[in-house]
Amino acid sequence: MTPTPVQIAAIPAILRGGDVLAAAQTGSGKTAAFALPLLQILLDARSEKPRRLRVLILVPTRELAQQTAEAIGLLAQAAQQPLKIVALFGGVSINPQMMDLRGGADIAVATPGRLLDLVEHNALSLGGVSTLVLDEADRLLDMGFADEIGRILVQLPKQRQSLFFSATFPADVHALAARMLQQPTRIAIPSLEQNQPAIEQRVILVDAGRRTQLLRHLLKENNWGRVLVFVATKYAAEHIAEKLHRAGIKASAFHGEFSQGARNEILADFKASKLQVLVATDVAARGIDIAQLPVVLNYDLPRSAVDYTHRIGRTGRAGKSGIAISFVSADTEAHFRLIEKRHHLKCVREQIAGFEPVEVAAPASTGAADASPSYGGVKGKRKSKKDKLREAAAREESK
Repeated sequence: MTPTPVQIAAIPAILRGGDVLAAAQTGSGKTAAFALPLLQILLDARSEKPRRLRVLILVPTRELAQQTAEAIGLLAQAAQQPLKIVALFGGVSINPQMMDLRGGADIAVATPGRLLDLVEHNALSLGGVSTLVLDEADRLLDMGFADEIGRILVQLPKQRQSLFFSATFPADVHALAARMLQQPTRIAIPSLEQNQPAIEQRVILVDAGRRTQLLRHLLKENNWGRVLVFVATKYAAEHIAEKLHRAGIKASAFHGEFSQGARNEILADFKASKLQVLVATDVAARGIDIAQLPVVLNYDLPRSAVDYTHRIGRTGRAGKSGIAISFVSADTEAHFRLIEKRHHLKCVREQIAGFEPVEVAAPASTGAADASPSYGGVKGKRKSKKDKLREAAAREESK
């Protein structure tokens, strides 16, 4: 397999033992870029008994913890010396993870909240960590994990290698990197056409109240095997999934209030094509890798322009092509123009026969029949009460 640009740049830098600050788009092979050299470093070192934790990878969500641990496990299968890799995350009982840590581990992929819980239970120590990786560092801070990261950092050795990997690096991530990294190798893979995933981005104009009808029409006309539909709220996910189910479409909601077992089961069904449509909140925008997912659809636009990249990045992965569709109505046109400006896009507006929009101005909020609110602006620097509540909920579900 030909290495990707981020892998070509990052692997030698990591093998040299220095810190790395790497920005590369979603689906560019970031996990292998840090996993392969770290596996080599661990295998070259003298094996220890009992094992001590030497590599700590912090991630924002449960699904990303599971996925990353599984991916590293597959890469490590060819090694003659067995390595123990554990995924540590909340939403499930802590006891099996405590049992799994008996005898130590070489690599831990963890969400911050559950990691601290395990440290407090004396299930593992961070004093032997030689490499810290922050994967999706922007999301870690956006979800309000700054305090937890601070508590983790004071328990790590001062002399260590630190690696930051993410698709985007806003100001707060750069500030954290400036405090943590020592003369890092800076890697920025430009979004050149040859580096971009093959994602066809479409914008369809439709009145907000007719989005579900249009979604059903598109599913019927295009016969897509699987579609990941993004919405703004838990209520919208459940409401739309129920409407599709009543129309004879195999659909399920997916959001942070499901138990981890339920989330695993729903994702397994979707990956196995037992479900045609997964209607998800932004819990699915990061870290969920679904092979050959043909279509992502923004039923609601993402509130943050940054999250647009992560949503559409669920398709067009690993060299495959994909389609990303956004529904835009009168009250969200200005917001999508801002998304276009932030990402240097210019998307043609389409209209589907029979679903041509008639609204020309943003309608008054009425609690709407068709499921979910639309956002007319991008999240600002000052957090609203709703932002803080969402952040708290995200932190709880990602423990």
